[in-house]
Amino acid sequence: MNTQAKFAVGVALILSTLGYLAWSGVSESKTYYHTISELDALHGASLRQRMRVSGNVRAGTIQHLPGRVDFVLEEQDRTLPVSYVGSDPLPDTFKDGAQALVEGHRMADGHFVAEQVQAKCASKYEATPGSNPGTSGPPAGAPSSAAPAAGKT
Repeated sequence: MNTQAKFAVGVALILSTLGYLAWSGVSESKTYYHTISELDALHGASLRQRMRVSGNVRAGTIQHLPGRVDFVLEEQDRTLPVSYVGSDPLPDTFKDGAQALVEGHRMADGHFVAEQVQAKCASKYEATPGSNPGTSGPPAGAPSSAAPAAGKT
């Protein structure tokens, strides 16, 4: 076998190895987003896929147990029991009523095992009552602070 043939075989081997690693990495990191109500419609291989599910944490369901944290997500009168088994600490905003996004796998019994949890406190981002979101000035009908005071020039 001449030198060019050996080089071509080596390049082909390296390229095929890199292609396989790229393909397997992409297929393992795929994460599908589903709502809680969509989970009941999943069948076969789609049940075993890594997925993301969001909902609100039901008040009074957060339980800190050895090696995991159990809680219930709810969305439109549907619930999903979740066990968080990840190594990262839960976010500070993870509390009763918070919006949460969990990433992991659904078990055959309908329980969801999450390796990652993201949360935000919905009340922190809501507009204050009486304000007009989308405008930068005072609410309609309020006196403008830019007008000069009466009697002063």
